[in-house]
Amino acid sequence: MEQEQTVQNGYSVKKEVWEWIKALLMAAVLVILIRWLLFTPFVVEGPSMQPNFYTGERLIVNKLIYDFRAPKRGEVIVFHATEDKDYIKRVIALPGERVRVEGDHVYVNGQLLDEPYIREAVEQARQRGTFYNVRNFPETTVDEGTVFVLGDNRSNSQDSRDIGMIEFNRIVGRADIIFWPLSRLQWIH
Repeated sequence: MEQEQTVQNGYSVKKEVWEWIKALLMAAVLVILIRWLLFTPFVVEGPSMQPNFYTGERLIVNKLIYDFRAPKRGEVIVFHATEDKDYIKRVIALPGERVRVEGDHVYVNGQLLDEPYIREAVEQARQRGTFYNVRNFPETTVDEGTVFVLGDNRSNSQDSRDIGMIEFNRIVGRADIIFWPLSRLQWIH
């Protein structure tokens, strides 16, 4: 009887270990698939997206969304700027639209763009008697299959004014969540 119980206990321990191994392997496969196909982490580097994103913040980028639709104005995207460097910027103008930057104003198709995400920073600069943006950009039409992007920190950003339009195939995805530091945990609007 005692030997039979040991065999059953030995069998149940082996079975339990095997079940844990299978569960961990399935979890690892899911993490890898989700990481490669759906979402990817991104670390913000540099001041180009301040006051909304800061160096060292970690974001979750939705890689799948642009397989189903084109980027929209105001969305924050991550894209391949070079072979080994990704940038984070905000979509300002879409294919076929005319865009120009004059001081703190951005015009799309001749209409002043409302930019609530930098409104406070622009107002603070005006109170100091300065412009928030000191880099203008002449009116240009956005090419088909591309978007025009700007950093939120307009005077300190390498963006479409410098590197040109961003082709859809260079876009990694849309920044959806700030997940680190925890004090900044939030959905990105």
